[in-house]
Amino acid sequence: MQFATWNVNSLTVRLPQVIDWLAANPVAVLGLQELKLTDDKFPLQAFLDAGYNASFFGQKTYNGVALLTKAQATNVVKNIPNFTDEQARVIAATVPSSWGDIRIVNGYFVNGQAPGTDKFEYKMNWLRGLRDYLRNELEKNPRLVVMGDFNITRDDADSHDPEGLRETIHHTTLEREQLKALLALGLIDAHRLVHPDLAVDKKDKFFSWWDYRDFGFRRNRGLRIDYVLASEALKPHIASCTIDKTPRKNERPSDHTPVVMELRP
Repeated sequence: MQFATWNVNSLTVRLPQVIDWLAANPVAVLGLQELKLTDDKFPLQAFLDAGYNASFFGQKTYNGVALLTKAQATNVVKNIPNFTDEQARVIAATVPSSWGDIRIVNGYFVNGQAPGTDKFEYKMNWLRGLRDYLRNELEKNPRLVVMGDFNITRDDADSHDPEGLRETIHHTTLEREQLKALLALGLIDAHRLVHPDLAVDKKDKFFSWWDYRDFGFRRNRGLRIDYVLASEALKPHIASCTIDKTPRKNERPSDHTPVVMELRP
């Protein structure tokens, strides 16, 4: 059973790429971020035709998240309960599996712009609200998957230039402490679990995002900021976690590429 996350940076632009990717990679669940469209513009029929149900939460021009699921999702919740937010950033739902129901939380985490700004403070508050929410979710749903564009590098192994970018956005100590606190709830970074040596051998890095500018992808000047996290109850079933760079080679690609976790009995 495979779970994937992909920031498509405009579903209107990238819809054919998403459909093609699903045909080649028929994952059980795909979380999308940065839809950049309102719900009335969501291409529901295209996904139904591709064999996927869709739960979505969009807004005009910015943000927006969706869950595409082979099985019908239930108990869909939009945004963080008890946290006031006008932006469409989180969607959660439950899907069946051979181990029992799995709760999925798909998020487009706040970028934060730069330390010391109002947007950065919003990011800190949002992350605290998300942590409270996930703590409650884990109490109710021991089988939990959290995926999305986190807009945080976990550590220096996840940045092409950790020294040059130190304490800039995505690299600050405050952001990394927030991510560490999320993991401390009992969540496993699937990619790091499968590729532990990357934390030591920083010459061989895996990234999920590359800047459009300055030939970022060609020069592998990227960041790992897209994650699939799994709860401790699912840890024994994590068989693989890969970053599929193929869509980043497309014409007019997203600046992100899919991350795929596979669970097996």
